[in-house]
Amino acid sequence: MEKVWKVKDKKGNFNPPILEKYHPVILKLLVNREIEKESEIEKYFNFDYEKDLSDAFSVLGIRKAVERIIQAGKNKEKIAIFADYDADGVSAAAVLYESLVNLGFKDVICYIPDRQSEGYGMNLSAINYLADKKVKLIITVDCGITNIKEVEKAKNLGIEVIITDHHHALPKIPEALATIDPSMPCSGFVFKNLAGVGVAFKLAQALYQKMAPAKIEQLKWSLDLAAIGTIADCVTLLGENRILVKYGLIVISKTKRVGLQELFKVGRIKISEDNPADARKIAFQISPRINAAGRMDHANASFKLLIENDPVLARDLALEIENKNQLRQKVTAEIFREVEVLARNSFKNKKFIFAENSNWPVGILGLVAGKITEEFGKPTAVFQRQKKEFVGSFRSLPEINIIKIIEKCSELLIKFGGHSQAAGVSVKPENIEKFYDKISQLIEKELEGKETTPILNIDCEIGAGDISWELAYEIKKMEPFGTGNIEPVFLARNMLVSDSKIVGNGSKHLKLSIRSEDGSPKIFDAIGFSLAERFSQIKKDDRIDIVFNIRQDEWNGSQKIQLRLIDLKLK
Repeated sequence: MEKVWKVKDKKGNFNPPILEKYHPVILKLLVNREIEKESEIEKYFNFDYEKDLSDAFSVLGIRKAVERIIQAGKNKEKIAIFADYDADGVSAAAVLYESLVNLGFKDVICYIPDRQSEGYGMNLSAINYLADKKVKLIITVDCGITNIKEVEKAKNLGIEVIITDHHHALPKIPEALATIDPSMPCSGFVFKNLAGVGVAFKLAQALYQKMAPAKIEQLKWSLDLAAIGTIADCVTLLGENRILVKYGLIVISKTKRVGLQELFKVGRIKISEDNPADARKIAFQISPRINAAGRMDHANASFKLLIENDPVLARDLALEIENKNQLRQKVTAEIFREVEVLARNSFKNKKFIFAENSNWPVGILGLVAGKITEEFGKPTAVFQRQKKEFVGSFRSLPEINIIKIIEKCSELLIKFGGHSQAAGVSVKPENIEKFYDKISQLIEKELEGKETTPILNIDCEIGAGDISWELAYEIKKMEPFGTGNIEPVFLARNMLVSDSKIVGNGSKHLKLSIRSEDGSPKIFDAIGFSLAERFSQIKKDDRIDIVFNIRQDEWNGSQKIQLRLIDLKLK
C-alpha cells in the first residue's frame, strides 16, 4: 500500500553551546524525539550503566519480593519461574534463573506454557502441576498481571506468587505476595517502559544488591539477554532501555553464552567483536529465531539454548531452532496470502480486518496480523478456531489503543491481555459473532473522521550537500535504533540518476548511483531492498525524490556512505 510522505516540522529552541557542539541536522532529529533541553541531549549521548540505571529498591514490591525469595532459599523451598513463551519472556526467565543459580539457590525450575494448548499467561492446570512438584514460590516473568483466578488457586494450594510483568494492569489485579509492574499506578518505577526482561533484570539487580553486592558485576553478562528481550518486545529504546540495549549489544558481540555462539554459527549470523551486533541484527536475525521455538513447537528449546553450557547440546538446540525458524517463515507466508485475499475482498470497505481458521497455528497469528495491518493500514485480528474457544491476536494502528477497546468487550471474553498496539484474546464460540460485532463498531467509531492511510514519517528534508561523513558519524552515535528512537529518515528532492541496476537473488533490489541536480560532482550509492518490482522503470538521467537512511558501508576494507532507499518518486 502506497504511503503518504509526512515531513516533521517541529522546531526547538537551542542554547548557543549546544548549536556549536552538535550538527544542526542532529539537533532536528533530537527535537523529533522530544529531546530538546541541553541536559536531555547530553544524557541521550552520554550515559553510564553504573550511574544511570535507577535504584531497583525504589520499585513498589521489590523489597518484599527479595525478602520472600531469600526466605525460600533459607527454607530450601522449590521456586518456579513462570514465563511467557516469546523472546521477551524467555530472555526474562533466563536472566532470573541464572541470577538465582549464581546466588546459590539450589531448587529452581522454569515453567513455560505451551502456546497452542495452554495459551498466554498462567493457567489452572499449570498451577496444579507445579503444586504436584512441591513448588512453594512462583515468580512470573512477562506475565501474570491479569491472572486473578490462577493466583488465588496457587494461594489455596499453599503456593505464594510474585508477579513481575509489564503488560497493561486492569483496575483489579491479582492478590499476589508482591506485584512488580511499571504499568500500575504508583509503581515506583522511574522509567515505566521496560520490557518484561527489563523488569526481571530489576529484580535480579535487587537480589544481588541484597545478597551478594560483591558479585553484582556478574549481572552484566546477562545484559545480552536484556538486549534481546527488549528489542524483541518493541518497547521504546530511550531511557533505561537505551542503557540496557547499548551495553547489551556490547556483551552480545563478545558473548560467552555457548547457545548464542552456536546460534550465530548455524544461522550464519555475523556477530563478533570484529562484527559488532546492532539492534537491526537482533530484531531481524536473533529475536525471530528465539521466538520460533514457541511459535512452532515449545519455547523450552529457546530457554535451554540460552542457559546451555555444553557446546554439543547447544548446537543440537541451535539446529532445532533454525529448522523451526525456516518452517515459521514458510507457514507465515502461506497464511498471509490467505488473509490478504480475504482483506482485499470481504473487508475492502471496512476499517477492521478479521480472519479465522482452524488450521492456522496460534504461534503465527500475531505475525500475520502485523503484516496485514502494515499492508492495509487497518487494525487486524487473526484467530485460530478451536473446539472450545477462539484464540486470536490483534495488531493495531497508532490511532487505536487496542487493549482499551478490547477491555470494553471483556464480558464476552475468556481472557485477554497485551499493549496498545498488540494484544491477545480468547473467546467462547457462542460469543465470537457478538464480539466481532461489538469490537468492529468500537473501532469504526474510534476511527471516525481519522485518516488511516499509511504514513511514511520523515525526520527532515536535506540537500545533497548535507550528506557528509560528519553527519554519518553523528548518526551512528544515536544508536541503538528501534521503537521510540527510529533510525533517522531523510528526504532529498530532485536527485538525478547516474546509473540504475536490478540486483540480488530473484532480482528484487534496486541499486542506483545518484547525484544532485545542482551540478555537484559528488555521486552517492543508493540501495533499495525489495524495491525493484515497484521501480523497475527507473533509468539513467531520471529525476527523483528519495526517502532514505544514511549508513556507513564497508566492503573489502574500504568505507563509503550508502543511502538505504525506503521510498522514491519519479518526477
